[in-house]
Amino acid sequence: METHKITHIYLVPTMMSRLLKLPEYVRSRFDLSSIEFCISTGSPWPHDLKQAMIDWWGPVFWETYGASEIGFMTMASSQDALERPGTAGRMHMGGSVLILDEAGQEVPRGTVGEIHARMDVFGDFEYSNDPEGRQAAEKHGHISVGDLGWQDEDGYLFITDRKKDMIISGGANIFPAEIEAVLIRAPFIRDVAVFGAPDAEFGERVVAAIEPGPDWSPNADEVRTFLDGRLARFKHPRVIDFHEALPREDSGKIFKARLRAPYWKDAGRKV
Repeated sequence: METHKITHIYLVPTMMSRLLKLPEYVRSRFDLSSIEFCISTGSPWPHDLKQAMIDWWGPVFWETYGASEIGFMTMASSQDALERPGTAGRMHMGGSVLILDEAGQEVPRGTVGEIHARMDVFGDFEYSNDPEGRQAAEKHGHISVGDLGWQDEDGYLFITDRKKDMIISGGANIFPAEIEAVLIRAPFIRDVAVFGAPDAEFGERVVAAIEPGPDWSPNADEVRTFLDGRLARFKHPRVIDFHEALPREDSGKIFKARLRAPYWKDAGRKV
């Protein structure tokens, strides 16, 4: 980047998390002042990590949120991120967002529901060999891609988690993305995935699959100590697994289904 004076770059949040974990003497060795525009998408980006990158590179970041079915839905500038921590931005290029409850009714601003969107500049689509899935995804002319979130009074969107990833433990809704956002801050954790596993008493229990950072001997007690004071106790993982490398899809995203499968194999249920 320094040698070629890169001005525009695309990064996913995992890359930036790893950059921030570089020793300070490494980070300060290189002149990155040529960077004018960095776009990030693909997974949630915890606000404190975003703040740290803005402090390092300046207000050059744009976060986008979208899906293959409907294209880019929202964009958030660095200024948006600083003024509204956690936002994925507002709709752009025409289109609209609806936040709907389980009955398909629009919820008030500030209330979490399933995100449905329509982009006027993006063509229609079909799911291969799944016309019923395509029909089920649409409500009020808007398409759901399975995410939960809410909008503030100014229309800024906030993503809570994937609907299918939400854990219900003892009647409480627990969002893995919130737990992952805390754990990824730990300097000894390289990457992490959180998901639900069957539990006879609570319905589901929280599991954290952790890819350790270099030069750290995996220690579950150290992970729990790190979470104390940073996350409500009922959200703490009851199971902590360590993996030399977390499984990944072709896109580079963590393959959560593969991590969940052994836990649910003999459960006699899927949720």
